[in-house]
Amino acid sequence: MQTSQILDDTKIIQDIDKSGMLSILEKFPEQIQDAIQITQDAHLQDFIKIDNVIFTGMGASGISGDIITGLYRDKIDTPIAVNRDYNLPKWVHKNTLAIVLSYSGNTDETISAFKEAYQKKCHILAISSNGKLQELCEKRDVTFIQIPTGIQPRAATAYLLTPLLFILQKNGLLHHSIDTDLEETIQISKACCKEYGSTTSVKDNLAKQIAGSLYETIPQIYGWSFYNPVAQRWRTQINENSKMIASFDVLPEANHNDIVGWAANPEISKHFSCVLIRDHHEESIYMKTRLDFMKSLFQDVSSNVLEIQPQGKSRLARAVSLMLLGDFVSCYLAVLRQVDPTPIAAIQELKNQLASL
Repeated sequence: MQTSQILDDTKIIQDIDKSGMLSILEKFPEQIQDAIQITQDAHLQDFIKIDNVIFTGMGASGISGDIITGLYRDKIDTPIAVNRDYNLPKWVHKNTLAIVLSYSGNTDETISAFKEAYQKKCHILAISSNGKLQELCEKRDVTFIQIPTGIQPRAATAYLLTPLLFILQKNGLLHHSIDTDLEETIQISKACCKEYGSTTSVKDNLAKQIAGSLYETIPQIYGWSFYNPVAQRWRTQINENSKMIASFDVLPEANHNDIVGWAANPEISKHFSCVLIRDHHEESIYMKTRLDFMKSLFQDVSSNVLEIQPQGKSRLARAVSLMLLGDFVSCYLAVLRQVDPTPIAAIQELKNQLASL
């Protein structure tokens, strides 16, 4: 059976996607709206002095910090960073705003970082569904934003990402209103979910088309500027949902090393597909030249080359539109590989081993 026939058969999709990952993805716009209300009801603190900001979280929880850092690194005067470790950088101190992200509330590395932030007397806010993190916040009188339980962390990005915008705005770190950006992002998300949904046929569904192109290859995704976290998200979603090896790299750094490997290993590179994030509204002449060069190089040596373009006007909407595209692609790749997107056995096995230490 051809890939297009498989991806247009909703019965096949439902039989493979037993836990309904695709149906959860289609609720992304509603998750944003729900997250807005949850955050508004949380009565966020306005801290008097903030010298820097650190997001601390792992995996699908930490990616929200990466997205925010990418979107606003050239817009916010205050230094911001993402921490993905048990401990915090030495420069973190009492005037650091530490935003702790753990969907489950039980992530070992994040719990450890939270405790260190508390010891350092940081300004702390935490976002989670429940778990140890909630208990720690309640005992220490730390602001806690509770989001719904029962979702895979990688399918709860809207709940973790949306509050960060309000936190930064509340504390005077974002100098423009986020309302317009959020409204556009909701509308763009609705359009994306409709186009990429399981009932939309391959001929009208870019996510299904891309999945068909990436199938039986090793995807390599390239980002740049605020699209770097989007490229990272594509890779992790393909890893977890599709159960495939995938990699990502970023420009312009990749032009100082990565392209040499492609040019010199044609027997290996022919097994790879290359995904280039493009944005003609944001690309400088230098970035355009780099991306065009890479496209030409990859066309000669890889299995295929795909260019993807965002939708929307605001950075937030454009980044989210491409993130959603990758999310849907990863699920359709899982369908083609006949694996349920939801289970992550290897990660759970590792957690079980760590829990026994």
